[in-house]
Amino acid sequence: MNNRFIRLLIASIIIVIGLLLILQNLAVIDLDMNGIWPYTYAILFIIFGLKWFIDNLRNNGGSWIFGSFLFLFGFLLVLGEIGLVDFSFNDIVKLWPLLIIYIGFTIIGKPKRKKNYKFVVDTDEKKDNTVGKKNKHGNRFSIGDHQFAEPNWKVEPMDLFNAAGDYYIDFSKAFIPEKEIPIMINSWAGDIQILMPENVACCIDASVKAGEINVMGQTSEGINRKVYYETDDYQEATRKLMITLKLKAGSVRVDKV
Repeated sequence: MNNRFIRLLIASIIIVIGLLLILQNLAVIDLDMNGIWPYTYAILFIIFGLKWFIDNLRNNGGSWIFGSFLFLFGFLLVLGEIGLVDFSFNDIVKLWPLLIIYIGFTIIGKPKRKKNYKFVVDTDEKKDNTVGKKNKHGNRFSIGDHQFAEPNWKVEPMDLFNAAGDYYIDFSKAFIPEKEIPIMINSWAGDIQILMPENVACCIDASVKAGEINVMGQTSEGINRKVYYETDDYQEATRKLMITLKLKAGSVRVDKV
């Protein structure tokens, strides 16, 4: 366990204790100093659970089973202490149905494609412009914003997965080869904004579980919304983009420039 995680752990505990004391001063919860300990070990369970779960996603050890269990257990303990649910440490036996769920996932097994995923936390927007070149070799599991807007960046097949973050893609600045190029973007939460030049044929299949879609003026918002758009010359064109956008929560916007 590296020093950075230890510092994060200590900082998280201090922050949580401070928040609890604020809630006590506002009379939201009734808390004495001896009552802080249940919150402390519950938060520790949550932090360690997230650590193990994320490490497993990054293929860096950890365990998604124990990680998710500790996270859920700690979260329920916090809700129990606040009084939102009837749950205490001794109620851990009530979580036995999780064993059935874990057995089910174990039978399914991990998909082979997982080997190609990389877990990336983006902190430098300039690095995002190289993502398109890397994705022809595999998929990416990432958190953060991505921009494709450098002059003359080359468009290649993409299959991107983003847990949380925004996409900004400007095809008007790109070099687009004379062929059909598939673009797949799948995201849990965030916004997708695309600028499409008028002289490039495209078909766009956009869907959101919760949010809004605006594709070339065609709009739809709410729950489980879909919009399909295809240029008139798509079938005959030699240079064209086949774009599929899937978003759990957020917005999709595609405009001509």
